[in-house]
Amino acid sequence: MRKDDLYINKIDWVTILIYALLVIIGWINIYAAVYDEQVAKSIFDFSINSGKQLVWIGTAVVLITLIMVADYRLFDNLSWVLYGFFILILLLTPFLGKEINGQRAWFEIGAFRLQPAEFAKFATALALAKYMERPSVDLTNLEFQLRTVAIVLLPVALIMLQPDTGTAMVYSAFFIMLYREGMPQRYYVLGLSVVTISLLALAIENNLYLVGGIIVLTVILILLGKKDWKRIVTLSGLALLVIAYSYSLDYVVSKLPPHQQNRIMVLFNPDIDPLGVGWNVTQSKIAIGSGGFFGKGYLEGTQTKFDFVPEQHTDFIFCTLGEEFGWMGSLVVVFLFVSLLIRLVFLAERQKTRFARVYGYCVISLILFHFMINIAMTIGLFPVVGIPLPFFSYGGSSLWSFTILLFIFIKLDSHRIQLLGRMG
Repeated sequence: MRKDDLYINKIDWVTILIYALLVIIGWINIYAAVYDEQVAKSIFDFSINSGKQLVWIGTAVVLITLIMVADYRLFDNLSWVLYGFFILILLLTPFLGKEINGQRAWFEIGAFRLQPAEFAKFATALALAKYMERPSVDLTNLEFQLRTVAIVLLPVALIMLQPDTGTAMVYSAFFIMLYREGMPQRYYVLGLSVVTISLLALAIENNLYLVGGIIVLTVILILLGKKDWKRIVTLSGLALLVIAYSYSLDYVVSKLPPHQQNRIMVLFNPDIDPLGVGWNVTQSKIAIGSGGFFGKGYLEGTQTKFDFVPEQHTDFIFCTLGEEFGWMGSLVVVFLFVSLLIRLVFLAERQKTRFARVYGYCVISLILFHFMINIAMTIGLFPVVGIPLPFFSYGGSSLWSFTILLFIFIKLDSHRIQLLGRMG
């Protein structure tokens, strides 16, 4: 291989440093989450999660090496192949996957499990970048909008067959990238409106209050305007549509599986069942709050030691951090994530090709979505949907998929000049 192929001097080492810090801090917190002073085991013990995570970290380093020595053109050329491969794997998962907690979302290989839906994220990102690199693709055109959204919705539909609502929800993050690339704002205003109305309809016990508020607001808007009958009919029709939606939402929620209904209800009333469905969030908030400003100290968290918070090494890893390292420790980790996202925006904006820029914003969108939802979940601002904290939570599928996702972009960035020459 030619020496200049590695482009060592063009690699963004700042991003790699932040990645390494997040992985290391996550690893020591995974050990804290499973630490038992009665049977104290080494952090390197392969029989516990920290030891297993070390194996995943080691193999992630191998993946990084393979990505960085590979030809940068490989990711562009194989975009559709990788997308098609993972679509096929997702299609087979509900039939051949191992069932865990009512979901067939994993393939078991010896003592390890892999979740195909996690790896399909970077394949979908590559497919979107490949499709949107064409100069003819214009997201203000309905035809291109539908084709682009279809690339995202196909894996979502297959993931819902498992069913894995939390992972399927993550794919909505791609709409952040689409906004950057010109998707009309009206869709985002509509989406935000639907979310707001949904939250209000679920939060207000008696929908009559919501209906009354909508009617009063509509009347005020009509009175403020002149007697424009077209406007009156439009506003009245919109008000009726919102009222119908708010009532239909109760019916839709009632048809969800009981555990999903409970997660939604706990969001608005954590005390509805503090020893049952509200246990996770309540204990997570207690753990974070009890950490105070500087925390109780490493391996000194009582909520952690006595397993008050289920899944504290995966989805609720942030509460372990908050209890043992306090507000300051949590702030450091949040600062690292924000710094990573800002750095990635800088890298995405300096790309010379649309392919690399679109892929970069896909990386940003996925990390941002996971980061925000996971932390919101642990402090009770979002329903528990089983979304891990990138580079931080225990699990090989999550670490591998985010590592591949990130380092493909780092590789593309290091060859941005050559990429321009090839695609120009």
